[in-house]
Amino acid sequence: MLRLRAVCPFSWRMFQFRPYSCEPLISQMNKCTDEEQLFDLIEKNKAILSEKQLGCGFNILWQFQKQKTSSLKNVECIRNHPQFLTLLNLTTSKMEFLKDSTLVNVLYITQKFAVEAHDPLVEALVTEAWRRMERFDIDVLSKFSSCLADQHLYFSPLMGKIADIVNRNLEAIQDLRSLSVLMVSISSLISQRFQEQLVNKTELLFDSIDSSQVIIARRIVQFLRNIKYSYYPLLERCNKVFLSNANHLDLESISKILTLYHSLQFHSFEFIIMAKKRLTEMIPLFSQPASFVKLFVALGPLAGPEEKKQLKSTILLMSEELTSQQALAVMGAMEEMESRNSHLIKRIASILHKNLDNYKPVELLKITQALIFLHFRSKELFVKLQELLLSYLKISVIPSEICILVCAISMLPSPHLDEAGISRIEAVLPQCDLSDLNSFATSVLRWIEYDHMYLDSNTGKQLKLLQKLDHYAHQRLQNCSDLNLLWEELRSLKGDWFADSLLEETVATLQRLMDEINYINVARIASFISRTNYLSTLLLDRIASVVIQQIEKIHPFAVLAVVLPFSILNYDPPQRDEFFGTCIQHLNSYLGLLDPLKLVFLGFSLATLQYFPEDLLKAIFNIKFLARLDSQLELLCSSLNMRVQFRLMELNRAVCLECPEYQIPWFHDRFCQQQYSKDISSMNGAQQQIYKMLAEVLGGINFVKASVLTPYYHTIGFECILDKRKKPLPYESHNITLGKLPEMHWESNTQIVGSRLPPGAERIALEFLDPRAFCRNIPHLKGKSAMKKRHLEILGYRVIQMALS
Repeated sequence: MLRLRAVCPFSWRMFQFRPYSCEPLISQMNKCTDEEQLFDLIEKNKAILSEKQLGCGFNILWQFQKQKTSSLKNVECIRNHPQFLTLLNLTTSKMEFLKDSTLVNVLYITQKFAVEAHDPLVEALVTEAWRRMERFDIDVLSKFSSCLADQHLYFSPLMGKIADIVNRNLEAIQDLRSLSVLMVSISSLISQRFQEQLVNKTELLFDSIDSSQVIIARRIVQFLRNIKYSYYPLLERCNKVFLSNANHLDLESISKILTLYHSLQFHSFEFIIMAKKRLTEMIPLFSQPASFVKLFVALGPLAGPEEKKQLKSTILLMSEELTSQQALAVMGAMEEMESRNSHLIKRIASILHKNLDNYKPVELLKITQALIFLHFRSKELFVKLQELLLSYLKISVIPSEICILVCAISMLPSPHLDEAGISRIEAVLPQCDLSDLNSFATSVLRWIEYDHMYLDSNTGKQLKLLQKLDHYAHQRLQNCSDLNLLWEELRSLKGDWFADSLLEETVATLQRLMDEINYINVARIASFISRTNYLSTLLLDRIASVVIQQIEKIHPFAVLAVVLPFSILNYDPPQRDEFFGTCIQHLNSYLGLLDPLKLVFLGFSLATLQYFPEDLLKAIFNIKFLARLDSQLELLCSSLNMRVQFRLMELNRAVCLECPEYQIPWFHDRFCQQQYSKDISSMNGAQQQIYKMLAEVLGGINFVKASVLTPYYHTIGFECILDKRKKPLPYESHNITLGKLPEMHWESNTQIVGSRLPPGAERIALEFLDPRAFCRNIPHLKGKSAMKKRHLEILGYRVIQMALS
């Protein structure tokens, strides 16, 4: 017997440890009904477990886990089980024998059971996968990339290697499911050219997927969000997948899609309506805080008054059970909902207060912004916030984090920054991009204003800091050599400091790089120019030229962004008719698909430029469209809702006055009466002085009217009437107290004013325009003011516009 052992050690081993059951071990594993049965098998057979059996054990554990309702608690139990540790140790010893797919699958499952990244098995699995990576098929490579992403290794050399493999093999890849996983994983590392290649490949493969593949469509949208590219053709196709599977979308999916759409500024009216309906149906289904908070955050901003009331009352009942993160999410949603429920705000603020020590700097900024926006006042809470922010500032060395902290401190009711804080800012300035520099400047300006108003202290240090901010910002602009990188820094810039200190240098930089404007970035650059009020004919001519030459590559949804700066700045490019004609022709087949809000804004923008395409106007001024618009207005915040209604009114007025041949009726009398009865009540000091002066010149107060409402509800600063010999004519006697306007008498607003004048007389409209009516850099009248002048002239006025310095 001993001789036999020596000759056949392997056979003897197998014989000695043969399982009691003759049934193959994998079959026994598959028949297990819970983890304990599986762990018993592992315990009895641990000496002979093969790599295939180990892989099967991990798979079965994961199948059990996916069926659990209280998954977090179960994960901890499994992870700490002795036989799970046995599985890990055995896998480590057999690492080199694992198949590629098994190797990566084991890594994936161990991460799902929250095994730490520094665990010896996880480190060994990652190392072994790195060694084999070149031979992985696309499915295994995608799962491995997902594992690395779970470890937040987005910028690691390993992820860079995966990006290189995908780049080299892109033509051969035909599986969009695996490719979509890879795209999301490598999105932080890839060049713009590679991004475009991936987008093109995705378009080619999109029809190969089943229309029910929501998860693939969601990953594609996530990839576009990651690379900050609102590529409408793919977004539209993904949106159709979501809509066709509306009944199967759960709370998690709808929440994620809404967040992605918001980041990409992609508006799908149909998806929002569907999401609102589905989420409203879910309100009675969730009684646990974790799920209901997610529902509150997703549905709150979309909900109608009744749904909002129901959401708030339920979350109020749950408030005692909310975690710190759940309370933060609720407060953010309340800010977006413009909530004024003081009882709920106070309750959530109390939870935030208790947990302030647990929040990161960016979360403290969100809390500060929300509390200020919701007009919540608590000296004790704000003092604690300030202490925390200052303590973080003393130890932080990351520029973006310091920027966040300084911004939050400056928003507090009593902002204060000592010398140590200012030194901390100065130390990171050379590392800051334009966005960070702008944020610092905005914060410093708040401190200067506060000190001036309340403390009357010496602001010399803040002014010196502003000078340094100017220096580094100008230096960064002068050194910039890539238009797309510049736009990333410019996209969110706003405020007085940018406009006063950086705008000219920024425009000069854009002009220097304008040859890089193409069909991909033209809408972005146009959107930026729209915000500046700075007329650069060089940039606008370049934009018009790119649009004319590359219109087929520009999505119709981007046409509004392209047209907007021409409208705002009242500028006609040399190829005016070709430019606007090309834009409108490109849009025509999409008029029924465009978001109602965009269509209204586009119609108004073109109207300011005296461009009235009939098909576009007929698409807007019909009962079906206006009903859709009304439905969408219910989903908007109050400020945007009112802005849209004003734009529709202004477009309606422009069409009635400038294109009466279209026979589009005026239907805004009631809306205007409601608005102007609130707005017109008294004159400010400057108006009173002008009123006095005009009364003296014209012969008395009966010869001049102030704040006049014309037909179609244009407002005029001052009006007088001159007879045919240019002498002023008196109005009917009216009593007026200085500073108060005469009572308004509403008349039909369809009559032409001039028709009631004596023969040869004319109405004079005197408009005193403030600087906002002109372009920032030159005295060129902007679009809205120029359109108003045209309208007043159509109504029979002679218009005199004077600039106020």
